[in-house]
Amino acid sequence: MTVFDDRIIVIYVLGGPGAGKGTQCARLVEDFDFVHLSAGDLLRAEQHREGSEFSKLIQDCIKNGTIVPMEVTIKLLENAMGEAVERKKGSHGWEDGRGRFLIDGFPRKMDQALKFDESVRAASAVLFFTTSEEVMLKRLLERGKTSGREDDNEESIKKRFVTYMEATMPVINYYRSLGKVAEVDSTASVEEVHAKASTVVNAIFKGEMSNNIVLA
Repeated sequence: MTVFDDRIIVIYVLGGPGAGKGTQCARLVEDFDFVHLSAGDLLRAEQHREGSEFSKLIQDCIKNGTIVPMEVTIKLLENAMGEAVERKKGSHGWEDGRGRFLIDGFPRKMDQALKFDESVRAASAVLFFTTSEEVMLKRLLERGKTSGREDDNEESIKKRFVTYMEATMPVINYYRSLGKVAEVDSTASVEEVHAKASTVVNAIFKGEMSNNIVLA
């Protein structure tokens, strides 16, 4: 039994590290009044939230390099969605219980995908940004000069590529089998990629995405 009905649009935003997910989400939020949810950001915020029942668990997982149980991540996403529906009630695209969400970097594994679809809301589509590992590596190394992120170094990045191929590509292939994947080549400029992503979003809103889309 899902928490949210078909008035709520959920688009998973997936792609390798450095594929441009965050940049494109920011643009789509401006254009379409999405709420952009990042599972990683929610977990990082929750571990520091006073009174959180999950804080210690998340801190231990991060310290030990283990994955936070999917039930925790899904509950944080569900709570954030509920808060956004209340907060934005009545604004464009959010009337009469409607809502529109970009969920960035989630699901990373098949069990997360199946559990979220079953218990919170089935994904309307997957926006899949794709480019070469060479391009992604270059972008992440450039970002690492200013990001302060410990994992923006060549050794860590290459490990993330392996994890992505082993764990997340099966998720993308699963949704492709359902005809829900819109693949956008993100090698080009931010503006060109944004134009393609906007085309996809408009098709989803109009109910015109009945099969997979590839925009090279």
